Parts: sequence; C-alpha cells; structure tokens
Amino acid sequence: MKDHRGSERSERETEYHELVTRRRPGMLRTAVLLAAGDSHLAEDLVQTTLTRLYLNWTAFRRAGNADAYIRRSLVNALIDERRRVWRRREQPVADIPDRAPAETAADPAGQAIRQALRELPPRMRAAVVFRYFHDLDVAETAHALGCSEGTVKSQTSRGLDRLRTALESTVTPIPEGAKS
Repeated sequence: MKDHRGSERSERETEYHELVTRRRPGMLRTAVLLAAGDSHLAEDLVQTTLTRLYLNWTAFRRAGNADAYIRRSLVNALIDERRRVWRRREQPVADIPDRAPAETAADPAGQAIRQALRELPPRMRAAVVFRYFHDLDVAETAHALGCSEGTVKSQTSRGLDRLRTALESTVTPIPEGAKS
C-alpha cells in the first residue's frame, strides 16, 4: 500500500526530472555567461542550482516566475562560490593546459568578451548578462537580482563602461583602405 507521501515524492521527482530535461541547457548557457566563459565553474553553478531547486521544491513551485527563480538561484550560487576561501587563493593562469586548442582559438572575439566579463564583479556581471544577453528589462533584472531598479541601472552602466574599456584594447581598427 502506497502512502500519501510516496505519491508526493514520485510526483515531485517526475516534475523535477522534466524541469532538468527542459531547462538545463538554458541554465548552462546563462551560467557560462555568469562565469565569464569558465565552463567548469558554469557546470558547478548549474549543479548547485539544481540541487537547491530539488531541496526547495515547494518554494520553487510557489514562486510565480520559474525563470526568475532559476536566474536568481544561479546568481546566488555564483556569489556563494566567489566567497569560498579556497577560490580566493586560486591563482588564474593565462594558458590552461587541459583545454583543447579549438576551444580557445576558435572565437577570439568571444574569448575577449569572456575575459572582459570575468573582470566584472559577480553582481555587475549578472546585471549585464540579464539585461543584454537575456533581454530582460530593468524591472525583471532587479527582481532576478533582488535589488532596486536604480541599482540595476548603475551596475549595468558601470559594467558596460568597464567592458568597453577592456575591449577597446582588443579591437583592431580596420585600415582606412580596407573599408567597403
């Protein structure tokens, strides 16, 4: 005889499995942007978020906007990850030996953008990613980040300024005679 809790668990696990199947690819794309191209960190962020969603399934289901809840969870996972003591002692290096050459050389513009994003603080990076990669408006971004609309505007403005400055040094101007 199945008890009431057994059917709840089965229903929850089915819903969770469907969510993971449908939304994980999009979560990973967002996480890669939030992690400024660090695919390993992005995977960690997605796994942390999925674990938290499972553990807080009731709250997730009660949330009116599943996308906003997931985005907020990804940002919280990023911020928590950046606070870890071992992460602060980690020394980044220019060349990572275990990456395939095609992964780093295939898209130099994308690599420059990821590097510029990497230099932004996590919440500023999240504001830029949500506003310009996900096309959220100011109010939606503020809701996703749990801050005021004014904070989103200032973080986005500062983030774009920093990105422009960082990317100006990587852009090669087109010679005058080469323009068509």
